[in-house]
Amino acid sequence: MKTTIDLNQIRADYEAFLQRKKSILLSFVTPEGQPFSSSAAFVQVNNKFYVYVSHIAEHHQLLEQNEIIDVLLVADEAVTQNHFATERARFQCAPKNLGNEGHEEIFEAFDTVHSKKMMQLLRTLDFSLFELTPLKGRYVVGFGKAFDIDFAEDTLTHVVIDKKK
Repeated sequence: MKTTIDLNQIRADYEAFLQRKKSILLSFVTPEGQPFSSSAAFVQVNNKFYVYVSHIAEHHQLLEQNEIIDVLLVADEAVTQNHFATERARFQCAPKNLGNEGHEEIFEAFDTVHSKKMMQLLRTLDFSLFELTPLKGRYVVGFGKAFDIDFAEDTLTHVVIDKKK
């Protein structure tokens, strides 16, 4: 029996998943070719991700050095029914350092999501705002439910594997 995938519902679920998340996992390749992962608080505005990172954080330098990074959002383990099919979204992103001045729409989003009081404090410190522009991604919501995300075309495409091979 063939199951029908409702792409409109999948898109709504995907967007709701992103809205629930407050931190993002960042993956890099160091100048020595070694993998490096970290996490940061983030906001999403106009289909781009933004992180606000201290200059002393190891991933600050890696955000500046890498042309492409991977980001990952993962469902909370406490509510995941099957850990082999955890809801998650992964993106390849182009990072860009925006500095610490201007971009008030982005900082207002941080105030709303992460506390205005916290952001007022952080803005007095050595932090920089980075814009992460998603290039392509994949959203997984269960077995046989993986979807490639094309940001240029604004599409979700069901990934289907030919099991006869």
